[in-house]
Amino acid sequence: MKRIAVALLLPLAASAYAQTAAKPAKPASSTGAAKTAGSAASSAYQVPTDEKRVPGIPKTAFSLRYQDIRIGTGPEGESGKLWHVKYKGWRAKDGVVFDAWDKHGQPVMGKDGKPEMGPDGKPKMSDPEPMPFPQGVGRMIPGFDYGVSGMHVGGKRRLFIPYQMAYGTRDIPDHGADHPGIPAKSDLIFDVELVSVTDMPQPPQRPMPPGAPGQPGMQPPPARPATPPPAGASAAPSAPHVQATTPAPDAKPAPQPQSPDQSKPQ
Repeated sequence: MKRIAVALLLPLAASAYAQTAAKPAKPASSTGAAKTAGSAASSAYQVPTDEKRVPGIPKTAFSLRYQDIRIGTGPEGESGKLWHVKYKGWRAKDGVVFDAWDKHGQPVMGKDGKPEMGPDGKPKMSDPEPMPFPQGVGRMIPGFDYGVSGMHVGGKRRLFIPYQMAYGTRDIPDHGADHPGIPAKSDLIFDVELVSVTDMPQPPQRPMPPGAPGQPGMQPPPARPATPPPAGASAAPSAPHVQATTPAPDAKPAPQPQSPDQSKPQ
């Protein structure tokens, strides 16, 4: 009897398992997932009170990407300072190198202020030095300027710059064999190594004319002597050098200078 009961139960269990396995799983609610994604995207920005948030997920037209080749162990570079970098740039489409830091040697200047000439009749060039540029102030193409943000001194990074953040639709012509041109809408790749970061140089001070107000150490120019009145004219009485003790009715008291502590908001 036990064998018969077991034999009868086995087909029933197999049938129940087959029905459970064949039953499709309940799909996740796409509406709920869209709401979650939409709320996450919409929470990333604020809109004016009289505007409505747009439903859906914002799309990305282009993106700046980078890959750290070596993490620097020095201090992190600060925006607004002078960064000294070694770099190499090439076109992403064909790998043609269009510029590099070691292709910018400076002419060696002689004592007479003129470039020294070599045996080949060309100016002698000094060893190339890392390129200095003020980071974060818009002196470079946006992809380069923003792509190096966060680097540490001694670090090396590869930048993948879309053409929208490079030279856009402009066609950069050739500048010799070492500087091939860049066609319009060219995506670029740069390898950048941060060598050092220094303070920005101070702009040269323009000399102030002698006797200019506010120039320390300068005395005001002497007053011109009074011109004597013509003969036969009565001399006008000079104003007495006295300090008035009672101000005029319409006169307002002169403002008192504030100390640094008083100028601070309370």
